[in-house]
Amino acid sequence: MKKKWSMLCMVLLLGVILAACGGEESSSGGGEGDGEGLDTNIVTIATGGSSGPYNIIATTLAETYSSEYGVNSRTQTTGASVENVNLINQDKVEMAFAMSDVVSQAVEGTVSFDEPIEKVNQIAALYPNYVQIVTTADSGIETIEDLVGKRVAVGDQNSGVEVNARTLLEGHGITYDDIDVDYLGYAEAADGLRAGQLDAAFLTSGLPNASLLELSETLDIRMVSIDPANVEKIAQDKSYFVALEIPADTYGNEEPVPTAAIMNALIVHADMSEDDVYELTKTFFENLDALANSHQAATDISLEAAQEGLVAPLHPGAERYYNEQNGE
Repeated sequence: MKKKWSMLCMVLLLGVILAACGGEESSSGGGEGDGEGLDTNIVTIATGGSSGPYNIIATTLAETYSSEYGVNSRTQTTGASVENVNLINQDKVEMAFAMSDVVSQAVEGTVSFDEPIEKVNQIAALYPNYVQIVTTADSGIETIEDLVGKRVAVGDQNSGVEVNARTLLEGHGITYDDIDVDYLGYAEAADGLRAGQLDAAFLTSGLPNASLLELSETLDIRMVSIDPANVEKIAQDKSYFVALEIPADTYGNEEPVPTAAIMNALIVHADMSEDDVYELTKTFFENLDALANSHQAATDISLEAAQEGLVAPLHPGAERYYNEQNGE
C-alpha cells in the first residue's frame, strides 16, 4: 500500500513539474501578433563601411529592435550593397541597406549577379545617395570628364559605390582602362587624397559623408560636377539615377554642385514571416526621429515616399503595414 501511495505521489509531482515547465515555455516567447516578440531571435542588419550613413543609421535601428523586441539585433560592417545582397541570398543576414541600382541588378540577375536573386524583398525606398566625386582644389579636375588619365578611387570592389561609379563613367564614354583605378572605401579614399596618392575619389552616400566632412576640415577640396543633361540621358536606360545637387556649404562649397543620385533601399530576406516584417517595418517608421538624430541623411526618409521607386518585390509584411496606414 505504501509503495502504491509513493508511486501515486511521484506521478502527481511529475505532472505538476511538467505543467509548470509548459507554462514557462508558453509565456517566454511572445506569441504571433502580440507585439511583445518576434518569431525570429536574431535580426542582423548588413550595412557598409563603419563611417558611412548605412552603418550609423542601422546601429540605431538595431538598438531599437533589441530594446523593443528583446532580440539579438546587431549590424554587420560589410563592403556594402553587392555583398549585402549576397549575404541575404546566403541566409547570413535578415536585413540590409543597399543602393537601388544594385538591388535592381540582383532581381534581374545582371552585372554583378549571374542569376536573379529571389530571396530579396524590399521594405522601403529610403533616402537618396549622392554621387560625391571629390578632388583637391588645385588638381584642375572640375567635371567627371576630367578624370581621364587620373588616379581615382571608385569604392570597394563590387560595392554599390563602385557599381554606380563604373556605370556613370561608362555613360560618359570613360572605361576603367582610361583611368588608374583604386578600390578603396570611404576612409581609405579620404586618406589617399590627404596623402596625395589619389587625384579624385567617389564617395557615394547620403549627405553629409563623415569621411568627406572630416577631409574638408583639413584639406582644400573641390566637388566634381556631373552635367544634369548627361544624368538624364543615362537614366533613360538606368532609371534609378536622378539629377540632384549637393547643396552649398555641405563641404565648404560656395555653390550647389550638380551630380547624380540613387535611392537607397531597405531590403529583407523574403523568407521572414509576414508578422515579423510587419513589426520591423512599423518600428522602423515609428522611430524615424531617432534615426534622423543618428545621421542627417535619414531626415529624407518618409512614409509617404517609401513605396516610390521600389526595385524589388515588396515583402507582404511591409505591404500589410502600408495598407494599414492607408486605411485599406
